Amino acid sequence: MASAGTAPAPVRPQQPVEDQRKINAAAQVARGARWFYWIAGLSLVNSAIGIFGGGVHFVIGLGITQVFDVLTKPFGGTGIVLDVVINGTVAAVVCLFGVFASKGQKWAFLVGMVLYGMDGLLLLLGGDYFSVAFHAYAIYAISRGLSAAE
Repeated sequence: MASAGTAPAPVRPQQPVEDQRKINAAAQVARGARWFYWIAGLSLVNSAIGIFGGGVHFVIGLGITQVFDVLTKPFGGTGIVLDVVINGTVAAVVCLFGVFASKGQKWAFLVGMVLYGMDGLLLLLGGDYFSVAFHAYAIYAISRGLSAAE
């Protein structure tokens, strides 16, 4: 006999499989797009390390910013300002790829991967094989975001 005043709890239907696929795809797009933010941020950190005379760098950063670091160093204080402006602009562009990629824009993934691949070739010319290998891994991770974009 049921007790008075109590009703069975409503049964929630399971979320449809298609909705779950969309949620998973959106998460994969976001993970792929976040790589652009990491690349931009660590490129700036690499530049700061170079400006202050450090001898290390993050492998995920851009090789082109390292080139600008070397090219502007002989110009002293003016070179530092120029280095910050150029590398800040490069990092901002990479962040924009992240912004558009996070919205599922396939062109942002594609252009960003191509440019990052070209940057990897620059590092290959410089003999930084570990950074080249990491560039390849990052491109793979970004491509997973592209494949999930609708």
